[in-house]
Amino acid sequence: MTYEERLENAKIDYPFDKWHEAYNNGLDQYTDENCERAIIIMDNLIDKLISLEETAPENEKVELFREAVEMLNALNRENDESLIETEEREDLCLLFDNIASAAGLEPKKYGGGDGIASEWRDW
Repeated sequence: MTYEERLENAKIDYPFDKWHEAYNNGLDQYTDENCERAIIIMDNLIDKLISLEETAPENEKVELFREAVEMLNALNRENDESLIETEEREDLCLLFDNIASAAGLEPKKYGGGDGIASEWRDW
C-alpha cells in the first residue's frame, strides 16, 4: 500500500457518522455544520500530509497535527466544550494516532506516551 493509500484509508476510522447519530438522538451540538467542520479539519490534515510526501521531515508532519488538533480545540470551545467529550475524545485520539502511523510517525513518542493529539489537545 502506498503512502497516499495508507493515509486515505485512515478515513475509515472517522467517527463522524456516530456524531450525526448523536444529533438524531437529541444531542444538539452534533449539527451537520459541526460534523462537517470536523471532517474538513481531518481531511485537510490528510491532504496536507499527502502533499508533503512520505519523505518529509518529521517536524513538518508533526506541525500539521498540531494545526489540526488546535482547530478541533477551537471548534470544541465554540460549542461550550460539549462537542468532544469522553467517547469522542477516545475516538479522535485513536484516529490521530492511526493517521500518524500511516504518515510514518510513532504516535506513542508524543504526549508523554498518550499519543500525538495529546501534545496539544484541550479535550
